[in-house]
Amino acid sequence: MPQFLDTTSPDFEPAFVALLNAKREDSPDVDATVAEIIADVRARGDAAVIELTAKFDRLDLTPAQLAFTPDEIAEAIDAVSPQDRAALELAAERIRSYHVRQMPEDAQWTDPDGATLGWRFSPVSAAGLYVPGGLASYPSSVLMNAVPAKVAGVGRLAVTVPTPDGQVNPLVLLAAHIAGVDEIYRIGGAQAIAALAYGTGTIAPVDKITGPGNAFVAAAKRRVFGKVGIDMIAGPSEILVIADADNDPDWIALDLLSQAEHDESAQSLLITDDAGFGRAVADAVDKRLRTLERTAIAGASWRDYGAIITVRDLDQAAELSNRIAPEHLELCVADPAALAEKTIHAGAIFLGQWTPEAIGDYVGGPNHVLPTARSARFSSGLSVMDFLKRTTLAQMTPQALRAIGPSAERLAQSESLQAHGLSVRARLDSLNRPPI
Repeated sequence: MPQFLDTTSPDFEPAFVALLNAKREDSPDVDATVAEIIADVRARGDAAVIELTAKFDRLDLTPAQLAFTPDEIAEAIDAVSPQDRAALELAAERIRSYHVRQMPEDAQWTDPDGATLGWRFSPVSAAGLYVPGGLASYPSSVLMNAVPAKVAGVGRLAVTVPTPDGQVNPLVLLAAHIAGVDEIYRIGGAQAIAALAYGTGTIAPVDKITGPGNAFVAAAKRRVFGKVGIDMIAGPSEILVIADADNDPDWIALDLLSQAEHDESAQSLLITDDAGFGRAVADAVDKRLRTLERTAIAGASWRDYGAIITVRDLDQAAELSNRIAPEHLELCVADPAALAEKTIHAGAIFLGQWTPEAIGDYVGGPNHVLPTARSARFSSGLSVMDFLKRTTLAQMTPQALRAIGPSAERLAQSESLQAHGLSVRARLDSLNRPPI
């Protein structure tokens, strides 16, 4: 059974704080192991990647076999049904249409002193996308990472996806093909992150790495940050549903289970202003768990980390939601737009009972790579901005330098940076010399 909390209870606050601080990592500390793997890949390149792939994925490769060949990709794609292909193409188009609107504009203007200022955006030259393999092999994650990168204009896009025992998900390869991926490597784990960051004899290094993974992948991304950029460190999935009594308890139960089935460490929370409705949802979850294919995973998640919180009203629900800062937030209430104005900390918000979070995972359009573990308080989901850099532009005229240069010189002197000041003064003095 999940926790049942009530804001009118005298012990609510400590119980709620404990819920916020629940440790949900799905693996013990792996940093030391990951450090060794990265060092090995840096030192031995392809040989280390091949040995580690044989060890962890039970797959023997040569350097020439690290990447899927065009023929292998074509053969795998041919195995995809027309229905699955159509679904992926629809998802890709909706994701692309949404992310095109995120593209920022360059700007340039001349200020009153005569200086021309501005900025421009340009894409990273190469990006590496990590895609989980095995049971967690998600073609939707390929689209959510690769499509924004291509919209941003990334020139080279490399995907790494582990293929344990040589098993390949054809949908992953098709998604990569649809999204315009340039290279696909059949490797995973910390060794894949190291290969993308530092390069090997076969794999050229990239500038930024995005995509979810297990604890080893997360630790590796932390380790290589600085050498390359990363998107975020994603933790176990989570969902918060705020619902009033005017909902079908079974619908809400399924929404909660849609995240619980991801991982035993996932978290599903319900906040409601009707205690009876909360109990009805809990009963509906129990009933669905009897027939759910991933009942062992979802059941453990719901039992260990699930909670149903009863509040006095929806304003209090919004206050608690902002403290939780959930990855996914469903607002199944009469006026979701009004409540959304008050829920300022969330990775993604789904408005109304006809907008299940699962739509966002696949075909809604917004990205499903989102901040977890309360990091929505200060960060955002993946977007084209993750694949762009902003460069500032400035051009002084003699008149502009005459107007603002003395202040720069003064500030340089106050910081005891003589050459800084002199570089401005030399130009100012030249402006003051009489013509010859």
